Amino acid sequence: MTASAQQFVTPLTFQALSGHAVHTELFDVDQEQAMGHIHLARWADCVLIAPASANMLAKIANGLADDLLSTLSLAADCPVFVAPAMNQAMWHKPVTQQNLQRLRQQGVEIIGPASGEQACGELGLGRMMEPELICERIVGNKGPQFLKGCKLMITAGPTREPLDPVRYMTNRSSGKMGYSIAAAAIEMGAEVVLVSGPVNLSPPAQAQLVQVETAQQMYDAVLSQINGCDIYVGAAAVADYRPSNIQDYKLKKQHGQTMLALVENPDIIATVAGLPNKPFVVGFAAETHDLENYANQKLQYKNLDMVAANWVGQSEGGFDSSRNALEVYWQGGHMHLAMTEKSLLARQLLSLITERWHEKNSAKNS
Repeated sequence: MTASAQQFVTPLTFQALSGHAVHTELFDVDQEQAMGHIHLARWADCVLIAPASANMLAKIANGLADDLLSTLSLAADCPVFVAPAMNQAMWHKPVTQQNLQRLRQQGVEIIGPASGEQACGELGLGRMMEPELICERIVGNKGPQFLKGCKLMITAGPTREPLDPVRYMTNRSSGKMGYSIAAAAIEMGAEVVLVSGPVNLSPPAQAQLVQVETAQQMYDAVLSQINGCDIYVGAAAVADYRPSNIQDYKLKKQHGQTMLALVENPDIIATVAGLPNKPFVVGFAAETHDLENYANQKLQYKNLDMVAANWVGQSEGGFDSSRNALEVYWQGGHMHLAMTEKSLLARQLLSLITERWHEKNSAKNS
């Protein structure tokens, strides 16, 4: 326990509840050579810091070791997990996100945080994940590593096209489907690059996160990193158009009709599918009517390997929902994936993508 933790709960309480000694001091005279942090680091199968404050994340990200916990983390050669917990403003600060990225690069796994009401009374990302979910993540059995050695890129979330310093055009995409696919791909052993528009989600652990805002920024990010990717999943809801002129001042209300000139954004998925050594390309289609026809058209004229299509604007599923259903199409094939949680749907879709990708590779190499 850190000194701060002891301000909330006493070591005696934890000792009574757990039946085990609680360590608080960096140099423990009861340990051989008074080096308790080394003993604990060699004894542990893994290290979990829960809750992990912004201060502790900063310390271990930068190799500081001024108390037992930070020193133990630095000395540990076993897996290290952190479950962040802090005020939502602290979570969103660039320096905190930079520390998290540095931890990921060091191999530390980030669990959460969750979104909801916080101890300070504010709402947002920063709540520690529920203990049972943390345990599930640490001790849960990993599924088959069907994507071991595969590099997979996913685009997720909406894009924002600015009109002026105040307003922008966007859509209802939450990014939940793309982030769920990224998490499922990591579970299956893939190296994942997640190119994300602005969302209120915590990225999956071990994903290489590239944050963008506009469609042009997403296009540039994808094209700069697509080389070497085996699979590309375009789950982002990319704006088809952007304003032809972005004003550097706030546009004032005008009486009557106002005309807004738009220009077409680059087609990211068609560009990826047109590359000389293109990856296995999976597109998404969100439709309000004639879903099958539009999905198959997209499959053909964009030269895609697969299209995952879903209804939007209905009573269940689609944007702004944790549940969805998909109609998946490929050349000569179709599968219906029934309405379920997006986390489960992502695993089902990724299993289908993996199957088709392996089939394509087998045919190419035969």
